[in-house]
Amino acid sequence: MNVLLWHVHGSWTTSFVHGRHRYLVPVTPDRGPYGRGRARTYHWPDSAVEVTPEELRAAEVDLVILQRPEELELAQRWLGRRPGRDLPAIYVEHNTPKGDVPNTRHPMADRDDLLLTHVTAFNELFWDNGGTRTAVIEHGVVAPKVEWSGELDRLAVVTNEPVRRWRVTGTDLMPRFAAVAPLDVFGMGVAGLPEALATAGAPGVPVTGHEDLPQDRMHAEVARRRAYLHLCRWTSLGLSLIEAMTMGMPVIALATTEAVEAVPPGAGVLSTRMDTLVEAAHWLAADRDAAYRLGARAREVAKERYGLDRFLADWDRLMEGETCASR
Repeated sequence: MNVLLWHVHGSWTTSFVHGRHRYLVPVTPDRGPYGRGRARTYHWPDSAVEVTPEELRAAEVDLVILQRPEELELAQRWLGRRPGRDLPAIYVEHNTPKGDVPNTRHPMADRDDLLLTHVTAFNELFWDNGGTRTAVIEHGVVAPKVEWSGELDRLAVVTNEPVRRWRVTGTDLMPRFAAVAPLDVFGMGVAGLPEALATAGAPGVPVTGHEDLPQDRMHAEVARRRAYLHLCRWTSLGLSLIEAMTMGMPVIALATTEAVEAVPPGAGVLSTRMDTLVEAAHWLAADRDAAYRLGARAREVAKERYGLDRFLADWDRLMEGETCASR
């Protein structure tokens, strides 16, 4: 099957293109948001092929994966065919709704020409999908090449744009944990984090930003930290959390959104009480054996629920169902 999709979310797309199909990934000269092409910091198989907008006009495409509303018009213009009408289309929603959350209508609500697929059951529940058909396919990850060692009594966070997103990513909570153990924050837009915390009234906090490392190198560094912090108040389930669990890393997380399903008892500490989470950070920073026990359970759970084979098999069934129904 030839599947057209844009490179939007690096980790999710990395898992998706490890399937058995041929993946057409748009590329433009500026490699902007609608033409990033193949990933540069993730390992992708050769079956993920870059295609220009001009090449797409004559390309054989069996299915379109949409991830942003504007891709509907873009796909029609580049392909000369209408997704959902002239060829099957699946819209993947990665994010939680924003705004008036209980009443937020999805941009693809009340459509009969595509399947709206959410990456968590939480997202499907909280979006108003209208009459559009929906499905849920939970995340799957390419297992990191390293395993947790926890040799450093430091804490790790992986997040993007923590300065801009601030309360959404729980950046304001970081000083509470950095008072327990030094905090290393990995991701895009983290370089100015210590300065931003100082401006917000937390000078001298032992927080270090590690900007946009290649995935393998980031995994290797994260795995050396004692525990993983997931401080997002309102977000879809982060793949970095699942990757940390897959490495055998104990997690400390806010009991919000899908995290309450992803991290069962014995695999980490979840709570909406900050005192409970800070106490857990003290415990795991001081007790590496306890951290190992929690991490071992986290690895077991993550490999069973979020393994790549399950993820790809679920997607195969969904895509084959949509293409067969359109014939």
